[in-house]
Amino acid sequence: MAAPNIVGVTTITAKTALVRLGSTSETSLVSNAASSGKVLKINNIIVANVDGASAATITITIWDTASVGSTNGTKLAHTINVPADSTLVALDKSAAIYLEEDRSIGVTASAADDLHVVCSYEEIS
Repeated sequence: MAAPNIVGVTTITAKTALVRLGSTSETSLVSNAASSGKVLKINNIIVANVDGASAATITITIWDTASVGSTNGTKLAHTINVPADSTLVALDKSAAIYLEEDRSIGVTASAADDLHVVCSYEEIS
């Protein structure tokens, strides 16, 4: 359960996660399983509000387990307003974070079917 040494990297694979938040329940965006032997470099998280009339809020939580909703979540963003027909860059490459083994990122919308989330990341092993 240790992150690989990123100096001795053998593989970097580009990935993109796409989530349409169809409910107000927390949804997993990216997960790194325990004993995966990988670390995930999260380059950006972009949230789009596809509702043409109403704003919605987004909450982004980093969890100390590979599944969302445990007791040890840390907020990356909390109830941030995303105006109607607009996009929010919640995290960009200049502030990239690493997701170690047995951790996950969950996203929660204040309104169902309003927000889409895109996450670009690198899987490093």
